[in-house]
Amino acid sequence: MLARRIPSILPDLTFEEALQVTKIHSVAGLLSKDDYIILSRPFRAPHHTVTATSLIGGGKIPKPGEISLAHYGVLFLDELPEFNKSTLEILRGPLEDKVVNISRVNSSSTYPCNFMFVVSMNPCPCGFYGSLEKKCTCSQQMINRYIGKISGPLLDRIDIQIDVTPIKYQKLEKSEKIESSETIKERVNRARKIQNKRYKEYGIFSNSELTPSLTEKYCELNEECKRIVQNAFERLRLSARGYGRILKVARTIADLEGKEKINSNHIAEAIQYRSLDRKYWK
Repeated sequence: MLARRIPSILPDLTFEEALQVTKIHSVAGLLSKDDYIILSRPFRAPHHTVTATSLIGGGKIPKPGEISLAHYGVLFLDELPEFNKSTLEILRGPLEDKVVNISRVNSSSTYPCNFMFVVSMNPCPCGFYGSLEKKCTCSQQMINRYIGKISGPLLDRIDIQIDVTPIKYQKLEKSEKIESSETIKERVNRARKIQNKRYKEYGIFSNSELTPSLTEKYCELNEECKRIVQNAFERLRLSARGYGRILKVARTIADLEGKEKINSNHIAEAIQYRSLDRKYWK
């Protein structure tokens, strides 16, 4: 339910982004006669029985797969452990490179696939491992087998990892006014405009597209931030990839607050979003 609402708060497509999305859907034969250009960000949610070809792309005449159809939008995989493990492992390259190369006997194609990767899963087959409300009925072997379907390298490519606890009925019943998607989107659009201006000479649109050299340039840390990151790096045994992603998330948090420099609270919040794998995949 949360994942399907993500597009409602994503920044508006730029004209260049809209053209790329429209081209991909046109090549895939999914552009209707009434749609001259796609102006909303795609949301793709393939079933867990999806094949590697359908997910990545391919066929006798290579066509875009789900990851390319989600370009500049959201690819949502619900109940992640239910997907074929070998199919999930194929995602590692595209998540890193933002493009997918499909080679066949008669031709080869390269399609862009710069998407927001959103997944959800239970902590165990029964869904109550670690819950304070209900006792888990799974054996440790069942739990290990279940979460073991998600490899460390794939998990390492997910920037933000959140443990969502069950919602109490009293919270659902409350009629208090909450922040609307429109209000959140305004804040997101402001942050995206900052990023578009900052990276206009590099031809990229967001912090997630930063190269290692650009990350070093635009995610500069003060001494206090460096101490926090060093402690987290050693305590959580972060990889080099995880370190870079923490910096990008912290840069985004700072942009959302309209701050030019990354502060200690920004880096601390970004680190907090990387602790879930240490809880279940220890």
